[in-house]
Amino acid sequence: MANLEKLGVVGAGNMGSGIAQKAAQEGINVVLVDIKDEFVRRGLDNIRATLNDGVKRKIFGPEQVKQTLSRISGTTDMAALKDCDLIIEAVFEDEKVKRELFTQLDKLCDSKTVLATNTSSFAVTKLGGHIGRKSDFAGLHFFYHPAKNRLVEVIPGEDTSRETTDYLMLASKLMGKTAILVKDAPGFAVNRFFVPWLNEAVRLLEEGAANIPTIDAAAKEAFRIDMGPFELMNLTGVPIAYHSTVSLGGQLSSFYGPAARLTEQFKSGQQWDLTGEVDRNRFKVVRERLYGVAFGLAAQIVQDGIASMEDTDRGAKIGLRWALGPFELMNHVGIDRSCSMVEAVAGKYEDFNVPDILRSQRESGHAWEFSFVDLHVKDGVATITLNRPEALNALNEIVMAQLEKRFNEAESNPEVKAIVFQGAGKAFAAGADIRFLAKNIENKTLDKTAEFARRGHELLKHIERSPKLTIARMEGITLGGGLETALAADLRIASTRATMGFPETGIGIYPGLGGTQRTPRLIGAELARYLIFTGNIIAAEEAAGMGLVDAAVAPSEVDAAVAEAVNAGKPRKKHGTPRPDERFRALIEIFSDKNVEALISGGEVNVEDPQAKDILPKIRKRISSKAPIALKLASRIINEGLKADLNKGLQMELDHLAEIFSTEDAYEGLMSLGRGRPEYKGK
Repeated sequence: MANLEKLGVVGAGNMGSGIAQKAAQEGINVVLVDIKDEFVRRGLDNIRATLNDGVKRKIFGPEQVKQTLSRISGTTDMAALKDCDLIIEAVFEDEKVKRELFTQLDKLCDSKTVLATNTSSFAVTKLGGHIGRKSDFAGLHFFYHPAKNRLVEVIPGEDTSRETTDYLMLASKLMGKTAILVKDAPGFAVNRFFVPWLNEAVRLLEEGAANIPTIDAAAKEAFRIDMGPFELMNLTGVPIAYHSTVSLGGQLSSFYGPAARLTEQFKSGQQWDLTGEVDRNRFKVVRERLYGVAFGLAAQIVQDGIASMEDTDRGAKIGLRWALGPFELMNHVGIDRSCSMVEAVAGKYEDFNVPDILRSQRESGHAWEFSFVDLHVKDGVATITLNRPEALNALNEIVMAQLEKRFNEAESNPEVKAIVFQGAGKAFAAGADIRFLAKNIENKTLDKTAEFARRGHELLKHIERSPKLTIARMEGITLGGGLETALAADLRIASTRATMGFPETGIGIYPGLGGTQRTPRLIGAELARYLIFTGNIIAAEEAAGMGLVDAAVAPSEVDAAVAEAVNAGKPRKKHGTPRPDERFRALIEIFSDKNVEALISGGEVNVEDPQAKDILPKIRKRISSKAPIALKLASRIINEGLKADLNKGLQMELDHLAEIFSTEDAYEGLMSLGRGRPEYKGK
């Protein structure tokens, strides 16, 4: 059940076609089925239009579009679904139609096929409770637009097996999604607080608390979002908001039911009128009411075991694009004030309660604490997951401390023979948290950066020296500190979708968690300079050719490759003689010792290899955009570090961190993210 080579999607509407498109983009073959040829054609046309729009926006190239479309076949023949690994139902919200469809699929499909529903309204357990393979049935709730929105809720029913749940978490990852695990309950997790949040905005309007433009503006400011509740309802459709409240109200209580003004708007068939003046004097009442609803319901979701605190926040940040999740917002506002806002809402509605966990948190006097690193032990293998996908698993003080704790737990467990590191979502780890580094420069607290680096070095040395086999499972973006973490492991097994590199010199600094030392010992000084000086991001197959990773395998083969490595045991030597492929001959010549100074200073570089001559101008252009001080320091640390043993080389790298973070270039680079290319002065 580990593979997802063929996906079936039933229903070629906006959701179904979007799911099919995203899966095909990730290299999965898809069969898109609907009851009429015209529906299938329309779905395929929607996919083409979305992909072509991506080409115009330079997200895709024409060849990527061609390959994606080649993986999708549209048909009205249900028999085409017979041998699918997974089938996702995305038909309209009619319980009878869905149940009949699953009866048909259960009889038609191979025993290996897992069935999933994309319902947003019905109980998963009820939809699949009548079929024979109820243990291989669950919910996969995607968010609009499914080709663009990374979130999916994985919802096991009462009869869903653990194996099926694990498979759907993996399948979601293979489809390029970030999955959160949610209990089968009305509204699941995200809609259980988001739909009432929309509804409460309408109640504020009907009470006369504020007009639509004011409510939207106050919400955008309070939640740091791009669109307010009324703008969102106009975008996705007022009927969707109305039907969602009717569904939740019928299953839960009157608080969740539609506001009278929402019912009127739905019956009118009109969108909300967004015109009018914004009155900032009304922002406080809007902000506190919307906060109170979101905070109270989010806490209730966790108290009822519907989703974890971390997944609830991820749902808001990834699925709704909130800057902070409800629990992070409570920490920002203050737990005492947050609880008071929830109490105010509870005083207004008889069936809205203040969750006990929120009262207890206020009594504790502490902010909510989040777990970003998970540990799971099975069959002698400890899997440590960096689980901060909304930030691409970026490393900061909290994450590194939790990583250290989880690693110590795994290493001290006598039943564990191997420890595997992996990342949740689309990244292994995208390096150190830039906001953390930039904040320390701004606040003149470089001692925090130094302590973070020191503890990071100690942890990575601990991993490197562990008597147990350590494996970095790299299935996505692996940059900077994330790559340095992987380099400390005995083995690096990468999916062919993984990409990696050292972007630090482009933001005014150098790799500071062992990148200048472990990299040249693995692939040679020349290729280490190439990666660090240019900041180029390379694919897994290229990294394997260099010797940076031990294997680059298809996404569906990563599990088997890791299992094989575990069975083989710990390798005898971590750093042997670098033996990169012949294809890197030109790069090795360009970045040889004799050319290093000229590459950094802009002087004359002498090469003989014809390919080296061809690529040299492009490489020089790349290097010219990097921070000069960072390049010089990185070069010096690489050269001097290789003359010493690894420990002394790592100490050299650590000793120069205060120097590099004190430069104007470091400040310019770290503060430039999202603002355009930095301008370095070599100061």
